Amino acid sequence: MGEASIASELFLERLNYCIYVILLLIGLWAMLAKRNLIKKLIGMSIFQTAIILFYVSIAVKKEATIPIYLPEHDPHGEHSHNSSDENESSHIGTASGPVALEADAITGYANPLPHVLMLTAIVVGVATLGLALALTQRIFQGYGTIEEDELLDKLDRADERASLSPLILEERNARRRKKTTQSNGVKGRSKKKN
Repeated sequence: MGEASIASELFLERLNYCIYVILLLIGLWAMLAKRNLIKKLIGMSIFQTAIILFYVSIAVKKEATIPIYLPEHDPHGEHSHNSSDENESSHIGTASGPVALEADAITGYANPLPHVLMLTAIVVGVATLGLALALTQRIFQGYGTIEEDELLDKLDRADERASLSPLILEERNARRRKKTTQSNGVKGRSKKKN
């Protein structure tokens, strides 16, 4: 009986947390294992979504209201001025300041900070994804591929060409010119024979 209650508590009552962990692992796997840049970005988006859902779910409070003063808690409302006629004359010209809430009234409000932070995270995530997609498009235009292996090969070849000294490049170009002139000379002779 004890094992069943532990399994029930871990998985059924906290099923949403298990789902968030699964989403997080899927996103992490896609970012690490996939070689296509677009698939990596999809994994990053899934990873961000799992984190946002996790933070919003831990901020949920049962039977809590939005963090706006209820009418009975409002220090400036009409109900706070329950004074008799004789006290009204003494309060003319004085303003009532904010009233501190009691602990039992505070527990009825939901904490807005995690929700506000996750709204900011959504905006940052969309901006990051947009920039990453623009960079991916530019990489495809420049190199003709978005596969990481092919891209790294092309970048290595470009680095190898750029790292050669000017003397070696000049010798290589001179050999190429000599070969092309020799091959053009052979083609020209064969045309004259025909």
